[in-house]
Amino acid sequence: MGSLSGGNDGAQRRTLERMISRLGLCSRASAREFVLAGRVTLDGRVVRDPDLWLRAAGARLELDGRVLSAAEAVYLALHKPKGYLTTSSDPKQRKTVYDLLEGQATWVAPVGRLDQDTSGLLLFSNDSDWASGITAPESELEKRYRVRAAPSIGPAAIADLERGVVLDDGPTRPAFVSEFRDYNGYCVFELAITEGRNRQVRRMLAAVGSKVQELRRVAIGPVELGDLPSGKLRPLTKTEVRRLRVGGAPRRTRGG
Repeated sequence: MGSLSGGNDGAQRRTLERMISRLGLCSRASAREFVLAGRVTLDGRVVRDPDLWLRAAGARLELDGRVLSAAEAVYLALHKPKGYLTTSSDPKQRKTVYDLLEGQATWVAPVGRLDQDTSGLLLFSNDSDWASGITAPESELEKRYRVRAAPSIGPAAIADLERGVVLDDGPTRPAFVSEFRDYNGYCVFELAITEGRNRQVRRMLAAVGSKVQELRRVAIGPVELGDLPSGKLRPLTKTEVRRLRVGGAPRRTRGG
């Protein structure tokens, strides 16, 4: 494909760095570096302003003399192990999720994040519009976690979680607690939330007087972690991609 136009997308205006990243070839940060280094031409002329606004229709972009065209869309699920950072690199040389993507030829980026001490389902894609739809706060896409916490929480704390608790960045949306099991000094349960704040589940448990000991994300909307081995990838099915694109699984209601 020699130009960047495609359906109604060609009429939209975007910055140069954003236009390059939307092709699914690299991150916006990398696109910005390419432009600043003088490696990108627009219609045959070197452009060094990554913030230049332009329309996709008819634009011919080249990187190092090679015409840029959209990469094939890739959608992946990873079972992230505990101890890995959700980042592309780390100055302290700690393990990152990209260490688990060796052999993945197409550039992809994490869709959302999991903190270093959390394991479980993490999505990757080079489709930035699809990813943005999943991570947008207004999507209210349900994320489900398996939680082990101590000390154990009682009915009042569960009710607080299901009403929403107040954190330092504001009250949370109502959560859903299920499969609760009370053991000697700790509890295990599933917690479903429709937000994606930093370390949110850990902070919610702290707000009701407990502390997360183990945390694993087991589902994002219609996509289940299932029996995917730790550290392994699988492609999403077409149905999973489509359902996430249109808003994921229906949100549950009380008593439903």
